[in-house]
Amino acid sequence: MALVVCFRYGKDMPRIALLQSQTFATKAESMEHHQALIREAAKQGAQIVVTQELFLTPYFCTVEDTERFDLADPLPGPVTDELAAVAAECGVVLIASLFEHRGPGLYHNTAAIFDADGSLLGLYRKNHIPQDPGFEEKFYFTPGDLGYPVWQTRFGKIGVLICWDQWYPEAARMMALGGAQLLIYPTAIGWLPEEKAELGAAQHCAWETVQRGHAVANGCYVAAVNRSGSHDGTEFWGQSFVANPYGELIAKASVGREEILYAEIDYDAVEGFRRIWPFFRDRRIDSYGDLTKRWRDWTLWFRDIRFLCGNRLIDELIREYQFADNPIGRDNVFDFVLIFLRFNIAVEVQNTGYTIGLLE
Repeated sequence: MALVVCFRYGKDMPRIALLQSQTFATKAESMEHHQALIREAAKQGAQIVVTQELFLTPYFCTVEDTERFDLADPLPGPVTDELAAVAAECGVVLIASLFEHRGPGLYHNTAAIFDADGSLLGLYRKNHIPQDPGFEEKFYFTPGDLGYPVWQTRFGKIGVLICWDQWYPEAARMMALGGAQLLIYPTAIGWLPEEKAELGAAQHCAWETVQRGHAVANGCYVAAVNRSGSHDGTEFWGQSFVANPYGELIAKASVGREEILYAEIDYDAVEGFRRIWPFFRDRRIDSYGDLTKRWRDWTLWFRDIRFLCGNRLIDELIREYQFADNPIGRDNVFDFVLIFLRFNIAVEVQNTGYTIGLLE
């Protein structure tokens, strides 16, 4: 095939194209249609092209059905070979969201990342897997095990996350700490008919707002590409968008129709934002240890305090500072908070454990 020749923007201002498409009856039909969209985007100057989540198939996770595992493909494989060829033909960085068959009974929701020469840079496997009515993903997908890789492409350093990942600030931060200037979220999200009237506007607001927040908190661009149209009772709400480091929307698609959404990504603005608001500089990394825990269990924390103080001291405090209008119970952690705060007893958490003393 002949190389598509088109106007290119400057090195620090690549143009991104989000392919907000629809659902097709077969994988072959979807592949043909999306290749046409990729070529059209390249003709319009796009240098980074992104598909919606699971673009080759319908969003099949609406029900639990073992036959739907047949929709998966080995990666790398014939599908990535075909996509690599079109990426090389058009000279674009291509992010394609696919259903991966990794091994017997082992499947992932996976994005393949291609550089502008068609080389497969690698895969990202969706880490956060939802389980909701109409989104039965835990039945189909094993959580990712490739971490949070950032890809140095011809057109910038890109972090790729997938749909449900977009609700987790930790995932966005991991990508940004890896140097990502642009976070990309292939997505398939929409309204259920029984919820839309009451919750539809709020659900969409939450979805857009949390991702715009990732852009601000990490000083980078965020691009989310969603499906359009309806399938199996879900009305996909489209509205793909690109947000700049201030969280401002610089491009936004419609609700119900297929379209290619374009935006320019100003990497100089990323560096400028991070100099003005140096969030990475001011992070208190020494204080975030509990983020690796499932929950901050204060009951256990006060159990340790009781052990170090001794029950006798605790009992003496309770007797001395008991008030009729505010009885203090020995096993209530919130009552211990009252004791420690009201009567100036300080508790410091140190690397070696807890120390207790009087405030000056």
